[in-house]
Amino acid sequence: MKNKRIVFKVGTATLYENGKLSDRMDKIVELLSELNKEHEVMLVSSGAVGAGYTRCPLDKSRLENKQALAAIGQPLLMKEYKERFHKYGNVVAQVLVTAADFDSRKRTANAKKMINVLLENKVIPIINENDSVSVEEILFGDNDQLSAYVTYYFDADLLIILSDIDALYTDNPKTNKDAKPLKIVTKIEDDMLNQECNPNDKFATGGIVTKLKAAKFLMDRGIPMYLTSGWDLDSVREFLKGNHTKGTLFKGEK
Repeated sequence: MKNKRIVFKVGTATLYENGKLSDRMDKIVELLSELNKEHEVMLVSSGAVGAGYTRCPLDKSRLENKQALAAIGQPLLMKEYKERFHKYGNVVAQVLVTAADFDSRKRTANAKKMINVLLENKVIPIINENDSVSVEEILFGDNDQLSAYVTYYFDADLLIILSDIDALYTDNPKTNKDAKPLKIVTKIEDDMLNQECNPNDKFATGGIVTKLKAAKFLMDRGIPMYLTSGWDLDSVREFLKGNHTKGTLFKGEK
C-alpha cells in the first residue's frame, strides 16, 4: 500500500495503564513516524480527559467536569505527543473539532483545506473532539465515530483503529471459548448496532458497538476500516504490506 492517506484512532485504554501513560504511546509514535515517510498520516487520539484526571480528579459523570478535564488534559496530552514525535523529526499539529464542524459545508471545506496543507508538508494532525466547548447535544460522544467522520470528510483511504479489542469475534470470547475472530466483514446487521454499550465487557456486542457504527458509516461510503490490537503493532505493519493475519477488516461491497 503506497502513498495512502490513513487515519489512525487510538483509545484511552490503549494509551493509559494504571492511571498513567503506557509505553505503548512510544511504540505508536514510532509506527506512525515510520509510516509518515510513505503515507499521509492523521491521528485521532483519545486521552485528554484521562490526562486531565491525573492532575485534577473530578467526577467525570458531570458534563461540565468532563469539559474541564478535557481543557486541563488536552495540552498535557499534546506535550507528550510533541516530545515523542520530535525524536523522529516529525512536527505535529493540534486540531480540535466538534460535530457541528461537519454539519456545515463551509466549515468542513475550510477544515479540509487546512488538513491538506498540513499533510502536504508532512505534518501529522492530531485530532480530538473539542470537549471543552461542545454541548451535550452536539457531542460525538466517542472518538470511534469522530475518526470515521475524519476519514470520510478529509478524504482518507483507510481508518485503522488501535484498540484493546483485537478483532470482531463470532461471539464473546470471554464467555465462549469457541468464539473465533473474523478476518473480513462485509456486512453489519442492524441488531448489532442497536445494542447498549457495556463498558464492563469490552468483547460483548455492546462493548464494540461504537466501532461497528464507525465501520458501518465508512462501509456505506466505500471506505475500509481495520480493527486491531494496540498492543501488537506488527499486525498493522503486516496488514499494510498486504499480509492480513490478525485483526478484522471491515470492507463494504459498494
